[in-house]
Amino acid sequence: MSEITEVPSPFCGIGTDDLTIRVDGLKISVVENGCAVNTPAFEQEITDLKPRINGKEVELSEAVSHAANLLKNTNFPVIGGCATDVNGMRGLLALADRTGAVVDNANFNNARKNILALQDVGWMNTTLAEIKNRCDVLLIVGADLEGFAPRFFEKYLWNEAMFLENTSDRDIIYLGTKPSGNASTSPSGKLAQVFECATENLPEVVTVLRALVKGQPIQAESVARISIADLQVIAEKLKNAKYGVVTWAAGALAYSHAELTVQTISEMVKDLNLTTRCSGFPLGGKEGDQTANQVCGWTTGYAARVSFAKGYPEYDPFLFETNALLDNGEADALVWVNAFNAKANPPKTSVPTIVVARSGMTFEKEPDVFIPVGTPAIDHVGHAYRLDNVVAIRLKKLRDSGLPSTADVLNAIEQAMR
Repeated sequence: MSEITEVPSPFCGIGTDDLTIRVDGLKISVVENGCAVNTPAFEQEITDLKPRINGKEVELSEAVSHAANLLKNTNFPVIGGCATDVNGMRGLLALADRTGAVVDNANFNNARKNILALQDVGWMNTTLAEIKNRCDVLLIVGADLEGFAPRFFEKYLWNEAMFLENTSDRDIIYLGTKPSGNASTSPSGKLAQVFECATENLPEVVTVLRALVKGQPIQAESVARISIADLQVIAEKLKNAKYGVVTWAAGALAYSHAELTVQTISEMVKDLNLTTRCSGFPLGGKEGDQTANQVCGWTTGYAARVSFAKGYPEYDPFLFETNALLDNGEADALVWVNAFNAKANPPKTSVPTIVVARSGMTFEKEPDVFIPVGTPAIDHVGHAYRLDNVVAIRLKKLRDSGLPSTADVLNAIEQAMR
């Protein structure tokens, strides 16, 4: 038994790097600085140590050979999930290039809301370090920040800052969704302000808020049960802030054309920068989302919804969706990659399926090939990007499970196809 300190996490998005982990054989326990996101992710049990073909245990070399033969006989496979580290994603893209596959990150439909806004109007975003050292007003739109990253306030707001004398005076404002706990209450007891409305009403609420920031008159007393006077208070706090930050989680904006809300937020941030400093801050990055898009971006020029079927990368944020390709009968094989979450099962399909995933994943229907792999930050070293995209976290190895990495497996399959 051993204890390892200063352990970084790829699971929470914010790059928590101060966990203390107890390792007892294959058992992992978080003993210090865990949270509702990181603790269960680290402590998932390891149950499968050998690959399976149609439910029968085999050696890794046999599973790799069988997977390669399946892919040789396909015309248009899709590689979904894409939850892995930097090297795993590199191996995934090499396999996609070899097979002419579509690459699709499992959470791309959420990321697409941000990407479409970025493509249309651009944005001015900040980093975790800037929030920690400069932010005096934080507006959280339509998201439960405490639920997304339980230690966000502890690590980046309620602590010492380079350019603020008293961080307990920071203004925290929730618009749309209320917090799930009390992490947003400052150490001095200053409460967050909460202005609730239904998620589907956020487009009109955010539009009115932007109009107020610009000084436009509003001929109404309220919008979505939030008074115009309250929205005016938010607008004035943002305009008077020395360094305001507006944050949102695209996955929480569960309505059609949510990219327009992201666009409105991004344009409001630009408006504020005419007279003060303000930045946006999109939330994301859990289980390799940012890593997938970063690696795909620097390799192909596009985010992780790309087809290699034409012999070169082709990007389409709508057409190349895993479920759509399977449901429409376009894809003739599925490779599902998820090294982080044993509960993130592949979609149900009748096409040949190869699953390269974290040990412990269970299936209603056993895939043609299942290869359990080690988890980055637990079973092998690696790198993963945190949600602000500026830092690639160096992940440690905590135990000797004997499981191969995602990169090892995907590279072996690609080599076997030559």
